[in-house]
Amino acid sequence: MPDDPLPPDALAPAHPPFAWDPRHSPCIPTVTVDGHSAHHSLCALLRQADELSAVDCTSPGEGVAVIEYLLAICFAAGVCPASDEEWREWIDTGRDLSSAADWLDGSPDDSWNLFHPSAPLAQSSELAEDFAESGTGTAQLVIEHAGDYNQHFDHHHLERRTPLPAAEAFRAVLTQHAYGPYGRARMSGKRLGAKVTNLAAGRLTGRIRVVALGRTLGETVRLNLYPPHGPTGSLNTSWTAPDGFRRREFRGEAAPRAPHGPADLHSTLGRSILLRPAAGPHGQTVVDRVLIGAGEVLALDPETHLQDAVFGTTTSGVRKPLWPSPTRALWQQAHALYSSVRDDRTGLYARLRSLRPRGGVGAPYQLWAVGLLANKTLPVIWTQGSYPYAPHMERHLHTASYRGSVLAEYLAWSLKKAALVAAETAFPAMRAADEAGQVARLDARHMFWPAAEDPFHEMLDDVIDRGPEDDDPVSEPCLAYAAVLLETARAQLLQRLDGLPLSDRNNLARARAVRLFENLVTAGKAPAELRGETTHD
Repeated sequence: MPDDPLPPDALAPAHPPFAWDPRHSPCIPTVTVDGHSAHHSLCALLRQADELSAVDCTSPGEGVAVIEYLLAICFAAGVCPASDEEWREWIDTGRDLSSAADWLDGSPDDSWNLFHPSAPLAQSSELAEDFAESGTGTAQLVIEHAGDYNQHFDHHHLERRTPLPAAEAFRAVLTQHAYGPYGRARMSGKRLGAKVTNLAAGRLTGRIRVVALGRTLGETVRLNLYPPHGPTGSLNTSWTAPDGFRRREFRGEAAPRAPHGPADLHSTLGRSILLRPAAGPHGQTVVDRVLIGAGEVLALDPETHLQDAVFGTTTSGVRKPLWPSPTRALWQQAHALYSSVRDDRTGLYARLRSLRPRGGVGAPYQLWAVGLLANKTLPVIWTQGSYPYAPHMERHLHTASYRGSVLAEYLAWSLKKAALVAAETAFPAMRAADEAGQVARLDARHMFWPAAEDPFHEMLDDVIDRGPEDDDPVSEPCLAYAAVLLETARAQLLQRLDGLPLSDRNNLARARAVRLFENLVTAGKAPAELRGETTHD
């Protein structure tokens, strides 16, 4: 279909009525345990969960949103452990999830129609009367394509005729509910109320969501289920569904509500969304227009509703869940995850710590950390990382990841100091306004940080492979990591310095920079591993 602006008559209602049900329509991309790609319906996903390795979505956030939805379905179906002891039994025995698929199969068909006229799945039919005036192209639905939502800027891309297959639209809706950034909706609030245009940040926006991954999708779901310690709540199938509780209105400020249980929590409608279906060129059902407004706002209890959160402290002393950083990669903060596994007394990490060791090669579990980095209202990039975990190895993994982060930080600092000395020597008359640019051209840090990540993961894998039986599984991997990073940093420093033209002054700049770098990495204050020594802090 051509990617051109929509004509005015494209806003007319779509005919005939459409129906699409994710319970029985292949809608989730997956990878099987033998490495093949496939698409599964929700029911098939749950029935075959232990034959699948993982979901294989287009973005990390979409993958998290799908797992969240599977958790919500399991809780709504009552397929969840009643205690931490039962949770461990479920992990040990590989408890089958087919009963959640049976519950889905037995649910009313009207509750699962993505295009139901009055109760569309995961949407709000209350937006229907605003659709003709405010509906946009499908780019607004996909977080990576939408831009910053702001209605006062040029967003011609939102008017493009770019239909989405129903399955992609469904997954994008789930991602919006979880990760939609705050901002201003591109619609009027005259009819529903002015607050419908105030988009609050999604439940997972602004923090790192950690998902424990197993060797199959079934194990991943079981690892992230938990004892509800109260009612499981009901699944949020539609804004207008007769589910027994009243949704917020938009005439005044939203009063955050407590979730009614984990099923409600993991399926919260963080946005009011409405999709318009159409027939695709080959008869398939697609979405060609969307409308997005404000959704529900939750009052979350950290202990009950943020069981995966890793808490840190901001520079101003505020304690909050670990957040995506534009200046610090997730792997540099991996020690915070292992610290939670080592120290937390309740929640996901305490349960992980309680698991029995497994035989076999490699880590049985991964801690998958995902966040959305945004510049105010503008989503910038998904950030993610997977960190290996094996029971009874949390203390060793914390030490190794912390030492690895310290090593990388120190070498990066040394590269910066060397670049500064080189710039001051090579350009003695540079103006203050030019200093940052001259230093930047000699600064190898932007090359160093990406190069340091893969060896970091190899170091953690080496610690895991040595196992808890090893008296000291950390020191040798850390020494090897230090040697690799030191060689990398040296080579990258010389590469940046080689950009200086040949001259006596520039030769002096190179010599001073190299000498300073070597002095710094052999100094007494340098991490011990850079001097070939071990440490046990």
